[in-house]
This record gives sequence, structure tokens and C-alpha cells, in this order.
Amino acid sequence: MQGLSLPLPALSQVQTEYIQQATALWNQSLQRLQAANNGDGKAAPKAPIGDRRFAANEWVDNPAAAYMAQMYLLNARTLMQMAEQVEGDAKTKQRIRFAVQQWIEAASPSNYLALNPEAQRKALETKGESIAQGLQHLLKDIQQGHVSQTDESVFEVGRNVATTEGSVVFENELFQLIEYKPLTPKVHEVPMLFVPPCINKFYILDLQPENSFIRYTVEQGHRLFVVSWRNADESMSKLGWDDYIEEGAIRAVRTVQEITGSETMNTLGFCIGGTVLATALAVLAARGEKPAASVTLLTTFLDFEDTGVLDLFIDEAAVQMREMTIGPNSPAEGGLLKGSELASTFSFLRPNDLVWNYVVGNYLKGETPPPFDLLYWNSDSTNLPGPMFCWYLRNTYLENNLKEPGKAVVCGEKLDLGLVDVPAYIYASKEDHIVPWDAAYRNAHVLSGKKRFVLGASGHIAGVINPPAKKKRSHWIGSSAALPAKADAWFDKAGEHAGSWWPDWSQWLQATSGKLVAAPKAPGNRTHKPIEPAPGRYVKQKA
Repeated sequence: MQGLSLPLPALSQVQTEYIQQATALWNQSLQRLQAANNGDGKAAPKAPIGDRRFAANEWVDNPAAAYMAQMYLLNARTLMQMAEQVEGDAKTKQRIRFAVQQWIEAASPSNYLALNPEAQRKALETKGESIAQGLQHLLKDIQQGHVSQTDESVFEVGRNVATTEGSVVFENELFQLIEYKPLTPKVHEVPMLFVPPCINKFYILDLQPENSFIRYTVEQGHRLFVVSWRNADESMSKLGWDDYIEEGAIRAVRTVQEITGSETMNTLGFCIGGTVLATALAVLAARGEKPAASVTLLTTFLDFEDTGVLDLFIDEAAVQMREMTIGPNSPAEGGLLKGSELASTFSFLRPNDLVWNYVVGNYLKGETPPPFDLLYWNSDSTNLPGPMFCWYLRNTYLENNLKEPGKAVVCGEKLDLGLVDVPAYIYASKEDHIVPWDAAYRNAHVLSGKKRFVLGASGHIAGVINPPAKKKRSHWIGSSAALPAKADAWFDKAGEHAGSWWPDWSQWLQATSGKLVAAPKAPGNRTHKPIEPAPGRYVKQKA
């Protein structure tokens, strides 16, 4: 923080505006109190609050509560104005804004029973039952190690989420490979391989039948294989990035080749799974092998020049701290990054929606959050091996080594993502706070094959999981195949289309999927026999 300052003229202006607005709010509140006590039967004017945390009548009808909420919002705006005015380097200013925002969200009067008239009314109406129930919810969440965002008792992996029929046909210490049962009498001769993120569990792509991207892909006539990463435990604490490439993605590619007899396959990677997939394909290309007929990248970083809000947490000191505690050169020569730590970090990127909203509902009001499959998946966190995570942090977020040919060495090969020269479908989500869409757009200039870029509405997950039958959201497609250097230039000429991007992707795949052949009658083959039904054991392991 050394060297930071707040310009005096800017500070003076902020102070003047604050005093004016605070005075106006005080006078407005006095007028309401006078109108309420004048006895002439006229209704007291209700001041608009304009924030969903204070939308309930208990906040609006009570002059004192309304004044407290409005003063809180004024204080919040003023603090953010001051944070914006701080002089310093860009990253430090960004960190200050983030820290101030976290404090602001935590300080909301809605988060405290003594200040929340809505929670107080419920406590009176239930004769204290809501408080008792809230304490029970708090105790349960402390025991499970995270704030409940949904009623987790409703869901069970393999029973009502991750239910698409299939079989595990291969496993090693890193992953299980699932082959899904065909849903059409004929399938495309070129098989399909999905590499989901190892930072989460694969069933985000197979929540329930009506919103399952996996089921949709199988329904389009693709013979689909999906990697289900193992939830890392102490036995995996020394595994590195090379292991995830060689014994993870590359092993999955070879297994699909062995089972299907096809030398090529369509490939898809989601988030860090896309980074793993592209890295593996580049390693294979350096060895003279090109097994991918196409590659699809969903909300994926290859060029880490602009990582958005996550850049706040990454600098040399932070990476060195990780390397000294869980990296290959740590005293234990490894360790685990706990899934709960990652989950908390991602939740506090959207604190109102993913933290304080549930604090108020679960604990102050004693409510059980409604069942929601996506939030159940979101709370099902995964551990990562420390050496793998440390390599990833340094070579991607910190040093951005993947985009520069030869700068990173993976599995003994100098990495050149430009060697991945097959048709590529690059998808980004417009409101993604984890992989900003313009950062995902830059993937088009890292890979060297023919590219198609599509931008979907909504965020990192909701934008991807957007089944056509729901007829929700929209997506943007370029007016031509041209991909300008700047993302904004592409967007200026792109056309918006209603509904899901899935059909566009399915149509795009036709060119690389080959002819239709009879669907296999059984999963696997003589060498790779079915081990157990999907979704397998690995996805059920808890962090």
C-alpha cells in the first residue's frame, strides 16, 4: 500500500456530495416521521430504497429501517467512490476496490438480526422457531464446512443428477473414462471426447435429463466419452501438471482410440479442462500425432494476459507461498489444495449472491434454501494436487507462458499451441467473471486452425448450460468468418440470435464427425471392459 494517495480535490468533492445526500436523507426521514405522527390520516410517504436486500415491506414501511438502509447504501457508494479515486498502480487499485467491496457487502444491515426488521418479524411470528432453525442450519454448515446454497439432501449423484446411462470403461489414479450408451440407432463414425474441469466435477455437464449437455450430445448421434477426474487425496499429493497431461488427457485420447478403432476424434474442453486438452493436443502434435478432428473450448483460457478479477489473487509472493507450502519443493514435496478453499474464493467473487444471501436466509430467517441442481454441484468441491496447481498458477496466471511457443515445457516437449491446427469452436459467456469473454476470444489467435467464435449470454456456468428446449437467453455469431484482433471489433458486427448456442455447435460438428454407422451394442471392447455403471466411483468422492 506504500505510495498510495487520495487526491485532495477529489476527496473534497466526495465529502461535499456525501454531506448533501446525507442531509437530504435525514430531512426525508423526519418528514416521514412527522407525517406518521400528525394524526390527519394521510399515509406517510415511502422513500424508495432500490436494492433487493431491502425490498421487503418491513424495510420500506418502517422509517427508521428505511433510513438505516439508505444511509448504508450512501456510505457504500461513497466508500467505492473513494476507492476509485486512490492513486496507485492498476493492480493495487483493483485490490483496494475488491477489499472495500467485500467490507461493504459484509457490513449490510440486512446481514444482522439486530438490524434486520424482516428477520425480526419472522422471529416474532414463529415465536422464536425461525431463530432456533437458523442456529441448527448454522451448526450443520459449520460441520460440513460450507454455507448451504441449496437443500443438498434432495440430490444424490447417480440418482437424480448425473443420470445419463453409460459405463466406466477405463480408470487409473487420475480419472475414470465413461462411455455413454447411444440414444440413436446410428452414430457418427468419429467419436467424441469431453475433458471437463478437474477443478470441479464433470456432472455440471449432466445435471438432469432436461439440461444435460452430455445427453444432448448423445442424442445428436455422437459416440461420447467423458473424463471423470478423481477428487485428489493424499496419495495424489505429489502429482504435477505433466501427470494430468500425460496420464490424464493423453491417456484418455489413447483409450478412445483403442476402444473405437478411430485414429481421430472430436474433442471438447470446459474451463481448465480446455486448457488441459489444448496442452495435451499440442504435446501430441510436437510428437507428430494429431488425433483431434476438431476442438471445442468452452469458457477457456489459453492466453492469460487478462484474467479479470482472479488477477487480484496472483502475484509472485502469492505463488511462492503456494510453492513453499504445497509445491514440489515444499517440505512434504507436495500437498493438496483443498476444494473448500477454492469454493470460498469463487463464492466471494459474488458475495451478495453466493454468501450473504444465504447467511440471511439460512441463519437469520431459518429458511432451508430451495433445491437447485446447479448449486448442489457448485458446493460439491474438489481437491487438487499441490504441485499441479502450483505449476498451473506460475505458468498461466502469473507468467502467461502457454501462449508463447517454446516458453513452457510439458511432458518433455516445448509447448506450441499453434500446432493445434484443427477446426476449433471457441465459446465464451458475455457476463463471465471467471473467464472474461474477450480473454476467451484471444484463443482464436493462439490456435492456428479454422476457427468459429460464439458468444453466449449470462455467466461462466449458466451461459454454457443452456438447453434449447428452455428457449432462454441468446447468443452472438459473427457476421462473417473473420476474427479481428480485438474482441470489441468482432462484437460490433456480430448478430444476436435467440435461444441456446447448442444447435449451432451441433451443426458445426457435422463437418468433422464422419458418416453414420451402426451404434455399438456394448460399451468398451475386449481390452477395456465395463468396470461399473456411470457416473462411477470417482465423482462420488467428497473433498
